[in-house]
Amino acid sequence: MASPASQGGRPRQPSLAQLRAFVAVAEHLHFREAAAEIGMSQPALSGSVSALEETLGVQLLERTTRKVLLSPAGERVAARARTVLEAVGDLMEEAEAARAPFTGVLRLGVIPTVAPYLLPAVLRLVHEAYPDLDLQVHEEQTASLLDGLAHGRLDLLLLAVPLGVPQITELPLFDEDFVLVAPKDHWLGGRGDIPRQALQELDLLLLDEGHCLRDQALDICREAGRDENTPVTTSAAGLSTLVQLVAGGLGVTLLPRTALRVETGRNDQLTTGYFADPAPSRTIALAMRTGAARQGEFEEFAAALRGALRGLPVRMAGGEGQA
Repeated sequence: MASPASQGGRPRQPSLAQLRAFVAVAEHLHFREAAAEIGMSQPALSGSVSALEETLGVQLLERTTRKVLLSPAGERVAARARTVLEAVGDLMEEAEAARAPFTGVLRLGVIPTVAPYLLPAVLRLVHEAYPDLDLQVHEEQTASLLDGLAHGRLDLLLLAVPLGVPQITELPLFDEDFVLVAPKDHWLGGRGDIPRQALQELDLLLLDEGHCLRDQALDICREAGRDENTPVTTSAAGLSTLVQLVAGGLGVTLLPRTALRVETGRNDQLTTGYFADPAPSRTIALAMRTGAARQGEFEEFAAALRGALRGLPVRMAGGEGQA
């Protein structure tokens, strides 16, 4: 096949229409089905693919009377063409969001120790205030969420901070205390003045490695003077299982206040205790890429979310809310 045609000494570049036509054929390996999918006549589709082959200077398809096959070059070009079309789609989505805030797709990443307790309020806010927003929720651990944000797979995160990651802007929502959850009749149950030092010798149950809540709990224990050699039983992948293990008498654990009602409210084999001030706590925030095109939109969303969460037993950013 001839080399790519040029104009003014520069090789011609394929058009998006040519790439869409070729990707459709590559996916269906059938001209009629490909033409129907993208709303193009079959002759026009065939012409676009031929023009692309001429522009690139390679044969992309092997045509016979019965079937269509991708050439080796066609397989490689098809993969690249899909990437180009996806990038163009992302560009159009970003431009649409800039023209009309709170429309299009918002890919929200949430950590597992927040998702079950805050998502009802998040979803209600989106439904009532932003009905044109296509919210897509991804529940993952912190490291995976940060990777997704850095590489553009996610737009906004809901998680515990501080993260200490460059090029990430945090929008604090609230602070919440940790509560001691213990088996029924435990000697610390019902107390409202538990000293942190009580954590030094307790049989502590924590989440598996990878959960930021585990790391936060261990930091609290270290601050309380717990010997790092004191064994900690890692027993559960989720808070619900962790609480059941506590109810079974295997030890105690720490729960954030927002999780307390959901995880302990229906189990009469548990008791809770509260720490003396200042109680150990964590900060929950939204996080975005610094300088994101939708930064103003995300800041407005954070302000609206603070309002939607005001009834929780937390201290809102700015000093509002209840302890």
